[in-house]
Amino acid sequence: MEALENKVALITGAGRGFGRAIAERFAEAGATLVLNYRDSRQGCDEVVAQTKARGGKAIAIQADVTDGAAVDAMVQQAIDAYGRIDILVNNAGIMVVEPFAESTEAHWRDEIEVNIVGPLRVTRAIVPHMIAQRYGKVINLSSQLALIGWNRGSVYSGTKGFLLTWTRSLARELGEHGINVNAIGPGSIPTDMNAGIYPDEESRQQRATELPLRRLGTPRDVAECALFLASDASGFLTGQMLGPNGGNVM
Repeated sequence: MEALENKVALITGAGRGFGRAIAERFAEAGATLVLNYRDSRQGCDEVVAQTKARGGKAIAIQADVTDGAAVDAMVQQAIDAYGRIDILVNNAGIMVVEPFAESTEAHWRDEIEVNIVGPLRVTRAIVPHMIAQRYGKVINLSSQLALIGWNRGSVYSGTKGFLLTWTRSLARELGEHGINVNAIGPGSIPTDMNAGIYPDEESRQQRATELPLRRLGTPRDVAECALFLASDASGFLTGQMLGPNGGNVM
């Protein structure tokens, strides 16, 4: 039996980066997919097509996680389609790279709305369904920066720190309902969102030499952590953060 067979997973920001890698890995593990996107429709459509081609089930739903009405409509559409949501991956996020002294309130609000308020909205819409079925897995995409900070993105780091603390608090609240809440804190993994940090092969190789494992991570490394947290193998794990960071933070 596949690890996620008969499970329905909703993944936000599933059209690219970590979200797409997680969606593809969950599909391989037999999950039924609900793929959320704001702008990256093509990536979600491709994963839906791949999943259906192997006999699986998947739909893509456009919704801005900062829009409460859109979030509620997305969750209801997922419930109407599949009757339940077993796994939630709060992956959608944005990053602004700038010194704090040069930052703007507009940038703060954007990062706070997408990285903090978005997961709050989506989780609040889904958790009552998980409580009713007495089963659920909530996985929040935090960052290694929640633990060590970053001098080029203090607000971004702060939003990821919130997600880590919220993960621990929510795990305490929801455990009695059979719901596991955990986080993933990736580090040193090039994606299109952080392309400016690793603009060329030389910068990527230099960063790799600084890590104990002497290589950068890949979105698949994050997806494997998500698969473990989404599966019943992690049944006694809650309030924790897995750190696929190559040993940068121990």
